[in-house]
Amino acid sequence: MGGSVETTQEVEFPSYIFKDRSVAVLEILVEYLKDTKGMNYHDIGVLLNRDERTIWTAYNRVKAKRKK
Repeated sequence: MGGSVETTQEVEFPSYIFKDRSVAVLEILVEYLKDTKGMNYHDIGVLLNRDERTIWTAYNRVKAKRKK
């Protein structure tokens, strides 16, 4: 599934993902990294310096918001 992420890795984000103001920035970043880049919760957490439980919560929140 994916190797580990080095802390020096740089990821570029397209500006269009930030146009949706109905979701938080963390949620947008997590959704993009998980759905588009195929990263797992642990690797996203390492990249964003967040606990993977926080990443899981953010991902599930944005998915719930998108269903509405």
